[in-house]
Amino acid sequence: MKKQIALFSALSPLAAAAQNDSVMYGNEKMNVVIGVITIIFIGLGAYLFSLDRKIKKLEDEK
Repeated sequence: MKKQIALFSALSPLAAAAQNDSVMYGNEKMNVVIGVITIIFIGLGAYLFSLDRKIKKLEDEK
């Protein structure tokens, strides 16, 4: 349930920003925005994955 709430809260600003997509496409900045958001999500996912592995390792030691 927490994952769903976190996902929803992370994606809700994107839905609000979708209303301004014609302006962004017109200025050709939409690709930059999508690229930056993608990089942020990939970095966040990698960080959470590594953190989860470290926590599992600590739990196994105890």
